[in-house]
Amino acid sequence: MTLVFLRRLSSAFALAASLCFAAPALAQSPAGQIPQRAEIEAIVKDYLLKNPEVLRDALIELEKRGKFEEEAQRARAVSELAPKIFDSRLQVVVGNPQGKITLVEFFDYNCGYCKRALDDLAALIKKNPDLRVVLKEFPVLGTGSIEAAQVAHALRMQVNGEKYWSFHHKLMSGRGQVGKAQALAAAKDAGADMARLTRDLESAEVRAGLQEAMQIADALGLTGTPSYVIGEDVVVGAVGASELQGRIDNMRSCGRARCS
Repeated sequence: MTLVFLRRLSSAFALAASLCFAAPALAQSPAGQIPQRAEIEAIVKDYLLKNPEVLRDALIELEKRGKFEEEAQRARAVSELAPKIFDSRLQVVVGNPQGKITLVEFFDYNCGYCKRALDDLAALIKKNPDLRVVLKEFPVLGTGSIEAAQVAHALRMQVNGEKYWSFHHKLMSGRGQVGKAQALAAAKDAGADMARLTRDLESAEVRAGLQEAMQIADALGLTGTPSYVIGEDVVVGAVGASELQGRIDNMRSCGRARCS
């Protein structure tokens, strides 16, 4: 069993015991006597062994509570950081810059799941002319990822829109590991002023852009890529175009990622 499972099992045991068994333990003790801890634990253990489904139900309830608390924390973070998440001057926008619906993607150029999700993103942009897509580099897979993200931020300082999408698509759809050399080649192909880009790589603006994205990701509790923000929702993982399209449709119909 994994450490995470053991921790959850321990928590579930405590939850089941605290919710279900304190009163029965007292009731079974001789009149006028307060049961000792060992006596209570023995009663709880015996009951759980005879009724293991109680522990299963406690684990399910614990998972529900943890998921609810995680979603609530993320929703608060989205609300508090909304200007930086959706409208930062340090970000890139593709799709329709004036679109009424915004989808934010956190990605890493060396993330295999992000690469596979590229077609999903392209399909969503094509299908939804009112979709505004914000791209945020979240380089969590090593030095090459950080170098590529730095080049991307430097490129953002001189190109946007279709030219940036061309750069992004080339890097994300290529084979093998991505690093500085690959990112520079893609930037050149996108029409970048390479002398300016080389200077901008050392700028405070590039550092600020990367730092801001990392701080937002930390506040949202993101642990991997790709991850998305749409409306109040944080979506973790390559969930597919259909799942994201559902949230886009909800935003269009009720102004929220999940309509009640």
